[in-house]
Amino acid sequence: MATPVLQLASPAAVAATVALFALFLSATAFVAARNVLGDVNPVKALGVGPGPAVLATLPPTFGVNPFLALGAAILVDAAGFYLLFERSPRLVAYITLIHVVVSIIAGAIVFGLLAIISSAPI
Repeated sequence: MATPVLQLASPAAVAATVALFALFLSATAFVAARNVLGDVNPVKALGVGPGPAVLATLPPTFGVNPFLALGAAILVDAAGFYLLFERSPRLVAYITLIHVVVSIIAGAIVFGLLAIISSAPI
């Protein structure tokens, strides 16, 4: 059985990772909501990011099945949009889909830029 990462990483590192990921997901939630709904309150988007960010850290930290955590994170994401933006379930599903796509694209860009920067000669 593999050693859980929580035993290897400090709790402060895990908390900082969750906080930064929650901020990233909140920013992409704002982009998704603005793309679908038009002019939206950016403060509402801050409430969408923390739930999926916490669930996304479960697989590496506690050894939870990643597909189960991904499904739960998407459901929590949709619940956040439903509760904070008060839209119909069909529109919430569309916003959630756009949020997933925007998060994947933005994450790939950020990861690519970090990979390029880290491989640059000193």
